[in-house]
Amino acid sequence: MPSLARPARARAATQTFPANQPYSSYWHPSTLLSWSPVSDPDAEFNRGAVPLADRFSDPATQANAHARAGEGRVTAIAIMNPSTSNNPSQGSGAFDVNTQDYWPYVDLLVMWGGSAGEGLILSPSADVIAAAHRNGVPVLGTIFLPPTAFGGQLQWVWDLIQRTGSTYPVADKLIEVANEYGFDGWFLNQETAGGDSVLANQTRDFMKYFETNKPAGMHLMWYDAMIFTGQVSWQNELNNWNKMFFGPASSRASDEMFLNFGWGGTGKLAASRTKAQTLGRDPYDVYAGIDVQANGYSTNADWASLFPEAQPHTVSLGFYGSEWPYSSAAGHADYQQRASRFWVGANRDPSNTSTADAWKGIAHYVPERSPINDVPFVTSFGSGQGHVYAVDGAVLAASDWNNRALADVLPTWRWIAQSSGTPLVPDLDWGDAYLGGTCLRVTGALDAANATHVKLYRTRLALAGGENVSIAYKIGAAGAASHMSVGLAFEDDPATFAYLPVDSAASAGWNTQSWSLAAYAGRTIAIFSLQFESADPVASYDMKVGRIAVIDGAVDIPAPPSNAAVTSFVKSDSATGSLRMRWSLSPDATARYHVYRVNPDASRTFLGGTPNTAYFVSRIARVGAETATTIEVRAVGIEFGESAPETTQILWDFPSGVDGGSRGGDGGARVAPAAIDLGQNEPNPFGDTTRIPFRLSAAAPVSLVVYDAAGRTVGQLLRGARSAGPHAAEWDGRDESGRAVAPGVYFYRLHSGAITSVRKMLLVR
Repeated sequence: MPSLARPARARAATQTFPANQPYSSYWHPSTLLSWSPVSDPDAEFNRGAVPLADRFSDPATQANAHARAGEGRVTAIAIMNPSTSNNPSQGSGAFDVNTQDYWPYVDLLVMWGGSAGEGLILSPSADVIAAAHRNGVPVLGTIFLPPTAFGGQLQWVWDLIQRTGSTYPVADKLIEVANEYGFDGWFLNQETAGGDSVLANQTRDFMKYFETNKPAGMHLMWYDAMIFTGQVSWQNELNNWNKMFFGPASSRASDEMFLNFGWGGTGKLAASRTKAQTLGRDPYDVYAGIDVQANGYSTNADWASLFPEAQPHTVSLGFYGSEWPYSSAAGHADYQQRASRFWVGANRDPSNTSTADAWKGIAHYVPERSPINDVPFVTSFGSGQGHVYAVDGAVLAASDWNNRALADVLPTWRWIAQSSGTPLVPDLDWGDAYLGGTCLRVTGALDAANATHVKLYRTRLALAGGENVSIAYKIGAAGAASHMSVGLAFEDDPATFAYLPVDSAASAGWNTQSWSLAAYAGRTIAIFSLQFESADPVASYDMKVGRIAVIDGAVDIPAPPSNAAVTSFVKSDSATGSLRMRWSLSPDATARYHVYRVNPDASRTFLGGTPNTAYFVSRIARVGAETATTIEVRAVGIEFGESAPETTQILWDFPSGVDGGSRGGDGGARVAPAAIDLGQNEPNPFGDTTRIPFRLSAAAPVSLVVYDAAGRTVGQLLRGARSAGPHAAEWDGRDESGRAVAPGVYFYRLHSGAITSVRKMLLVR
């Protein structure tokens, strides 16, 4: 039978990462037990840091009348990163990653991954958590217990569900990880054969323990594979063989069940609905799996059984491999086209899914949901990647980047362009930006017959009277007429729009305009749109929109963060390096933090951004002969005003490959340059013996110690003087008494004089 265990397919640029790059977390069950956010130096970079937004749907304004609100939901199991290991925590210096984008049609995202050789338990990366939460979508990590054909070992299942007294310690750790990193639970996929009823019962009890001890809002989703005998036997339905892993309402074992793919044309979905109801469970907690990893929108699916016409949806929908638009695409433009057809259908319009194609798009069945509930609302149409990074219209970085944590809430509808003639074409554009790396671009032939109304956002913005709406736009020439108006419809009359005409451009660059909304006090904005019209023909109309905002009064400027510190600065050569840094929160509400370097001419270069309070700069370049570089951190408020800077420094005149960071937010006293360069152990992970390389810039006494995740010393590998140059030590996974230590995360620390360098390694057996 099919399973979820096929190899991952993902398209990604080849990149080389610096030695001090923080990575997203992954574990085997036994190594998870030794994990602690205190001892994990990457943990602070892996926190999602964006709370889960509330969102809503509204049948009165939904785009597609065929879609049914409040019924079937959508889970997307997606590969968001190329592999289980070596995924940067906060994005990287590459363009064209899987950004998901069509969040209005997704209710749960499972970040898929895990492998026998890397790790079975995969935490969602911080940038994915942030992007999904901003759109109101919970994110689950993956617990993957693979078939033996994919390296699965039955002992790993027992390791996962091990019991100590009345507790299940791995379950407690899974809850701790999700709480620490700020994501929403786990997808449990147990496909390792060879089990028995004892294993099945203890697996169920492990799940029930998780359900009992998890915080409100945390999910556990179970995949239809193991049955009550302990065998792996995909049922393709909820039935008596697997109901123990779902459970009745009074003592549930999981929050959702993801059914295997063989339910089409069998009546199994209707039977699953009935079984869920007899258990007192919501039938929409059952997800009918559709495997789209290979064929995407060419997949043959029994839509009539899942979403029958003129009847309630039978159960919910679960996609496996919903990254297909990205992984199958020839490039970025192709990815965007495939994603549009996958989610909203062949017409590129969620309001019009009429087509002879069997795949009508998910917008045909499920209405869009919006997280835009409150003032302020600000969007710059950022997708979380770009070729430049702009701040208030000024390009402050001109290189490729991705960081999905910096994505905005994209338009609810992509795209509804209404015209009695040939409509203009709205799209995202990665060639220009007002903030970030993307803007909205509307192009085409505009004349009286082709006037176009572009519906963008479903909102629920209650107006008290002090609010204003603003727009940033670019038409390309000073004095050029905009031919554009901002459209607002209100919940008490959503079919009628009030239009606010946009002035002619004052400059060829970005222009801004705002309007008071005092006249609409007491009303609630339901739809945000743009209207384009011209009595005279404009053969090649080209409008860029860089920001839309509804805020209360003037833009609030937050207080700056405090205690900025570079905690590690490693040079790759005399003129480039990478650094880790952290700071304390601004006392005001923030959307993100921006990190800059100050150039010798007092200009700024953007280095990156995050909603978190720790950030990794993968590359910083020395300018000329500067001996120190000032680093700024600025808080960006929820109305996107930017604070005054909090500063620290890095120092360039120290040996390559060692730490020259300064600590403290006062500009920083210099940390004594380290004369050691500690390399990553090879291989890593390792099972028998690993080699630990290091280099000394001068002869010096050194100490090399291995300790466990709790900080206990395991063994001393070296102690004494060593000459300048390269050295190495080996560790065989044994303590000082010669006993083999348990698999897990270990740290090795090289110490010389006042200088210490630490790295982590993973022992697997």
